[in-house]
Amino acid sequence: MSTPVKKKGKFATVLSIDGGGIRGIIPAQILAFLEAKLRELDGPDARIADYFDVIAGTSTGGLIATMLAAPNAENRPLFEAKDIVKFYLDNSSLIFPKNSRDNILKSFTYNVFGGPKYDGKHLRAVIRQLLGNLTISQTLTNLVIPAFDIRHLQPVVFSTTDAKLNAYKNALLSDVCLSTSAAPTYLPPHYFETKTAEGKPYTYDMVDGGVAANNPSLMAITNITRHIYDGEFQAVDLNPMEGSRMLVLSLGTGIPKHEERYTVAKASKWGQLGWILNNGATPILDIFSDASSDMVDVHVSTLFQALRRQDNYLRIQEDELAGEAASLDVATSKNLDTLVEIGKSRLKKPVSRVNLDNGRYEPTQGEGTNEEALTKFAMRLSEERKFRLSPIESS
Repeated sequence: MSTPVKKKGKFATVLSIDGGGIRGIIPAQILAFLEAKLRELDGPDARIADYFDVIAGTSTGGLIATMLAAPNAENRPLFEAKDIVKFYLDNSSLIFPKNSRDNILKSFTYNVFGGPKYDGKHLRAVIRQLLGNLTISQTLTNLVIPAFDIRHLQPVVFSTTDAKLNAYKNALLSDVCLSTSAAPTYLPPHYFETKTAEGKPYTYDMVDGGVAANNPSLMAITNITRHIYDGEFQAVDLNPMEGSRMLVLSLGTGIPKHEERYTVAKASKWGQLGWILNNGATPILDIFSDASSDMVDVHVSTLFQALRRQDNYLRIQEDELAGEAASLDVATSKNLDTLVEIGKSRLKKPVSRVNLDNGRYEPTQGEGTNEEALTKFAMRLSEERKFRLSPIESS
């Protein structure tokens, strides 16, 4: 009996989710809306992982990506998108406890003399319990998650495809999640080991993926490109970086208002400590992560705009965060509720794109709201999946 031929798709599909601590609630809220639309189109069993060839996530985005792509006992996604917000509401205050955040002396001592702001015990416990012995090779679609190895001072990209090809890259999903979310000064670095094909130990000394790629959109696209070359990506016949045949949804976790955060007048008075810790914030990390996210958006936007296929790339980013909502770790009930409402309200705002001249997000004309754009995006994802599942026409 011959093996059935799998039908090639028309578009490679990518979902990317930025890092941003508790602000992960914002993209989680948007994903709940998208999955609801997919269910309206294709029935109650529709899940995000069914529609994307690659799901990439950094830090908190890596946690979300894993919850969407990891299998449960029935080999379906571990979480429905609508349940991810509840996960944040239930666990954020335990991951980022108020007593560690508000104890100024303790915070100063940890940040200056040793140890992170939070011990990470609850995060480790809940991630280990949630993911058990699942490895990254077992995910339901190709997962791509960056982290950074401080021993070798180089980024490490964990992916499902690489894990299937190389034994030492087939890490436990829990270790991948704890690595990509180990934000310097906030949570402890994460050490773990895997085995090579010969059974030798392979070590990882990891910190947050945001150090390398807080916005993993470009990393997800280049993952496809890489595996086009080696023949491992076969879902669609396309050329590397062929933006006209990619559908990319990129979700940010929000950035502060332009006038909200730091100024030259303030920064000129900072010493080394001031750049690391300033009124409870971490300027150097904020600057690195926002710069990383924005530069990737500029690169990807340039690719799609040059091809005049802007509609193939949808970036949803809240750019007016203020006060505690802009923090990574203020996990009060009030702030968590605020972030939920920000996610909902972002859906009602007009589609925005980065202005390639000034780097600012600006509303576009004639494209409607993010809610309307996501509804159209869901229709395109549904059409692509139905095309792939339709019978192959005989020649």
